[in-house]
Amino acid sequence: MYETVLYEKQRPGALITLNRPERMNAFNEQLRQELHAALDEAAADPEVRAIVLTGAGRAFSAGADMSGGAAGGNANTVWPYGLEEGTSVAQFIDDWRTSDRRGIDRLLHMWELPKPVIGAVNGWAMGWGSWYALTTHITIASEQAVFAQPEVRHISNTNFIWTHLAGFKKALEYGLTGDHIDAYEAERLGLVNRVVPPDRLLDECFRLVGRIALVSPETVKINLAVTTRGLEVSGLHSAWNLNAELSALAHTSQREDFKRRLEDAAKVGGMRAYLEARDSPFRPEPFGPRAAR
Repeated sequence: MYETVLYEKQRPGALITLNRPERMNAFNEQLRQELHAALDEAAADPEVRAIVLTGAGRAFSAGADMSGGAAGGNANTVWPYGLEEGTSVAQFIDDWRTSDRRGIDRLLHMWELPKPVIGAVNGWAMGWGSWYALTTHITIASEQAVFAQPEVRHISNTNFIWTHLAGFKKALEYGLTGDHIDAYEAERLGLVNRVVPPDRLLDECFRLVGRIALVSPETVKINLAVTTRGLEVSGLHSAWNLNAELSALAHTSQREDFKRRLEDAAKVGGMRAYLEARDSPFRPEPFGPRAAR
């Protein structure tokens, strides 16, 4: 039924696995659509009491799929404005407003599901991958999990979910730099519930599914709404709406002195060269496998 996600009912829940391991489960449009279809399928199934969301291979998700010139290396980019040849400023801004609004709506879709979603974060959770991971209602991380928003380094946005969970000062530190944090720092900041060894990650998540299933499904649904809708009324919904608008401004604030060198690197060496040019000035990272030893 699905090409980019795996869907399996088990232990009175459903396991949804992002399944583009060759791309570190980076989100393209097909993966986004299929993920949300799978979430709706689980929500509609009375036998599913909770949903576990994870990623195949060595990542939860590396974020938005930047292949095909999505982030840099576009041969038709016209500088100093950073527009694709033949694109007006009005179209460029409107396209990003539409895209960023759709992205926030998708996070809200998962957030407002009538059944709890438990994130099983098993490696890299970068950019959009971190936002999906942190928007799950309960988040369990393996000891190998790494969270970051490195896209801010190539003119992009952070997401308010980091601020909501980690607090203003720490979220701002990582939102302004794109720096990595490891699983234990994420736990300390309140981004995740707890950290477990990699081989125990799914068992721990489904142990929690089993405990949730001991409670009446209507009670779970109502108490989930008490928390999620209560936070929306307290301001989270408004913050996310503003997030969508400001994200479009971040994406369209192109500067040749910050972006062109990345695109030039990509034209020579592809996406690997693009990422190396973007991230090498920030090394060593504060946490994770690319931190100082």
